[in-house]
Amino acid sequence: QAQFVESGGGLVSPGGSLSLSCEAQSSMFKFSTVGWYRQAPGKERELVADITSGGREHYADFAKGRLSISRDYAGNTTYLQMNSLKPEDTAIYSCNFVGRTGYAWGQGTQVTVSS
Repeated sequence: QAQFVESGGGLVSPGGSLSLSCEAQSSMFKFSTVGWYRQAPGKERELVADITSGGREHYADFAKGRLSISRDYAGNTTYLQMNSLKPEDTAIYSCNFVGRTGYAWGQGTQVTVSS
C-alpha cells in the first residue's frame, strides 16, 4: 500500500511553473527527511531535492535556483515549487522518506515540459 500521494503535475510550456504536493500517510513524517525524486523514460530514478525534519533543504545541482522544497507538518505534506521549467525536467515525480526503507512509493505525478 502506497504511503505517499503525489499531485500537481501536468503539461507546461518551457519557462513555465508547476507546484507539486506530496502527502505522506505515515506518522513518521515529522521525524523524517522527505525527498522529491524523478524518473524520466529510460533513466534511473534520481533525487531532486530533500528537506530534513528540521527544515534544512538540499538540492541536486540541476534544481538549484529553479526548484524549491518546503513542508507542512500539520498536513504531513511536502511541496515542490518548480519554476523556469525545461524540457529535460519531463519525468514522473515521486516522494519518499530519505534514509528509511520499507515505505511504498506512490504512483507519482507526471510533469511534461513541452511547447
